[in-house]
Amino acid sequence: MPVSCVYRGTLAHSTRDTPLQILEDSVLGVDHRGKIAFIEEGQNVESLSQTWGFETSDIVQLGQYEFLMPGMVDTHIHASQYSYSGTALDLPLLDWLNTYTFPVESGYKDLDFARDVYTKVLKRTLRNGTTTACYFATIHTDASLLLGQIADDFGQRALVGKVCMDCNSMVPYYKESLEECKDETLRFIQELLRKEYARVKPVVTPRFAVSCSSSLLHTLGEIAKNNDLHIQSHISENKEEVKLVKQLFPDCRSYTDVYLKHDLLTPKTVMAHGCYLSDEELKIFHERGAAISHCPNSNTSLASGMLNVRNVLNHKVKLGLGTVNFNLILYEFSELNILHSIAWQNKQNTLSLDDQTGNFEVGKDFDALRVNMCVPEGPVDVFPGQGPKVILEKFLNLGDDRNIVEVFVAGRRVVPFPE
Repeated sequence: MPVSCVYRGTLAHSTRDTPLQILEDSVLGVDHRGKIAFIEEGQNVESLSQTWGFETSDIVQLGQYEFLMPGMVDTHIHASQYSYSGTALDLPLLDWLNTYTFPVESGYKDLDFARDVYTKVLKRTLRNGTTTACYFATIHTDASLLLGQIADDFGQRALVGKVCMDCNSMVPYYKESLEECKDETLRFIQELLRKEYARVKPVVTPRFAVSCSSSLLHTLGEIAKNNDLHIQSHISENKEEVKLVKQLFPDCRSYTDVYLKHDLLTPKTVMAHGCYLSDEELKIFHERGAAISHCPNSNTSLASGMLNVRNVLNHKVKLGLGTVNFNLILYEFSELNILHSIAWQNKQNTLSLDDQTGNFEVGKDFDALRVNMCVPEGPVDVFPGQGPKVILEKFLNLGDDRNIVEVFVAGRRVVPFPE
């Protein structure tokens, strides 16, 4: 199969065996399906052109301070919180939800409002290099379907969740009955799957145990199992929340046990935060193959707590990064007190999509960022003699969307946006 585009220059990615691999003067080819056809050394370019049927004059040559890297994967992001991101951080979690989040989310029944916000969400995340996102929407089915449509229109790889909650005594107008949750979740799943979007799929989304009855959790566990779907929720974000869960589910040994007993911990589950998970709970996560989305900026902003990342990795639990409400995911990298390479290595399989994306292995989709560290008026200065590893570190620690000059999802260039 002939290739549609070929790049030559520096590539940076990770594999299961190598946390960080920097390939200088390499040639990468993308076929017409948007999949990586080959990666070879630059010295082999002539033979590659004959084998794959491209002209050497058609090769895209990366500059001295440019490189390709895999697209960012945001494993936990509330699309519905974008309108007030960067504000309203004066309260602890549960008060914050009741005062700000639930009242704002109730407004997404207005599809014009939803379209405006969600369009801006997709543009912002893609410009910031997020090629794959795991989204919380709201309880509104039609607005959640709209988010899926917009993600497909812009070409982002996305898991989209219609939020489910049947308990909300503090903001009683923002919830559904058990039957509504069940019926609307099934409608959401069926209608989204019927669209047959190439890279947008539904994810079963109980908001968190505090806002869901045992009956609802059980129902959602069955729905996820019967349809082989991803699951997302929150766990152990805040001490007050953990105490409340113990009161609401006295027959469960822990917060993790709540989800376990309702069949919501699977290899396709990602739980956000996890700041107060015990070693016993982490063992269950490992045994079930469930993942944790670490959201350092959110945890700090709401003073919720800090995840012991090293302990999570020591328990061999899948770990990814999440922004919650639109910090540039690069900032999440810089917040980590562990090697960036460890985070890179784990983000590939957090969403159980590592057979499709996450690095530059042959056969995977070409989800990539073209990074230029010498853009005019850019945020970072580079100096003579600084090699690819230093350039990569500078981007991860100091770079921003100005350095991301092109974004690709499955071979399609999605940034810059079409005119």
